Amino acid sequence: MNKNFNHPLMYNNITSKDVSNLIHFLKNNKKRIFTQSVKVREFESKWSKWLGVKYSVFVNSGSSANLLSMLAVKILYGTGEIIVPPLTWVSDIAAVIQNGFKPVFADINPKTLCMDEKEIIKRINNRTKAVFITHVQGFNGLTSRLLKILKKKKITLVEDVCESHGAKFKGKKLGSFGLMSNFSFYYAHHMTTIEGGMVCTNDKKVYELIRILRSHGMARESGSQNFKKNIIKKYPLLSPQFIFLYPAYNLRNNEISATIGLSQLKDLDRNNKKRNENLKVFLNNIDKKHYRFDYYLNGCSNYAFPLVLKKRNFKNRSLLEQTMFKNKIEFRRGNAGGGNQLRQPYLKKYLRENKLKNFNEVDHIHFFGYYIGNYPSLTKSKIKRICNILNHIKYE
Repeated sequence: MNKNFNHPLMYNNITSKDVSNLIHFLKNNKKRIFTQSVKVREFESKWSKWLGVKYSVFVNSGSSANLLSMLAVKILYGTGEIIVPPLTWVSDIAAVIQNGFKPVFADINPKTLCMDEKEIIKRINNRTKAVFITHVQGFNGLTSRLLKILKKKKITLVEDVCESHGAKFKGKKLGSFGLMSNFSFYYAHHMTTIEGGMVCTNDKKVYELIRILRSHGMARESGSQNFKKNIIKKYPLLSPQFIFLYPAYNLRNNEISATIGLSQLKDLDRNNKKRNENLKVFLNNIDKKHYRFDYYLNGCSNYAFPLVLKKRNFKNRSLLEQTMFKNKIEFRRGNAGGGNQLRQPYLKKYLRENKLKNFNEVDHIHFFGYYIGNYPSLTKSKIKRICNILNHIKYE
């Protein structure tokens, strides 16, 4: 054990350049407007251009993006069932439940950690309103067959791309395929606004709806002048500035976060390239006898190193965790969101019809899967040192 060795999940994700840009903004913002304003609109526009979509709406977290996208599905199509992964962040499934949908779970593909297309297709029926797919840890969860079937059956696709900024399917960025897509700019992700998220779409109607839902359900938040004129005409007894169309939320972000986002966006592609180079070094040097390594990397934009034991052996798991603790290698067990969400207390009522024996792949990740930090400043030599530490564990 090297006492000076330390490997955190994230390091230096906000750079000195980001801080300088923020200071410049604060000093030169003579009107002292820090609530949602010019910088937010600029960040939304530049993010849309980077992603390859028409519209984006900046919100205060990726979880808020999930909540708004599910509320929009409910308003547009009514309630029913939404197919969701058991390996995802809690807010995806919570947003489904909070909006009155029934979550229907599909097991994962171990090569991508995303929902398996076969499992999704098996669960589609006449009550299915949407497939809410999570692109886990930078892996792509889409297939041509899945997209073709969803289009044929007219089922809405919503993408959670919170851990996969810049990942692609057939050369096109994830987040540009679904009716809506959600991103997170939490501190540890590919880029950060400290806290923040984005809802993206190519649909003008959805865009206007999300803008309204972001800000208390107020009609004035729409970007359409004709829409606002018609609403004012429809409700002549109400103040034009205070017409609330939905019992919605305040999920807006601010100018400070947007300024950081604009600074971070400039380096996103370069940083993503470095992350992917790091992933290849990691997978090339990790012991293939004990750890999984054969992931589908085409289009990947890695968020963190997937460290998954091949054997279902709890003694080996203890050895791995003890070694990482001793060597100050920070880790999270269960990969995205702590593993199999079906084992969490909030989903207790859904567990009976979702027998755990039908979710072997996600359960393996739940008990024997981890992620450890990958970030642009990480050197090849340190990655090899990490692999060397992990490879020298004496497993059964």
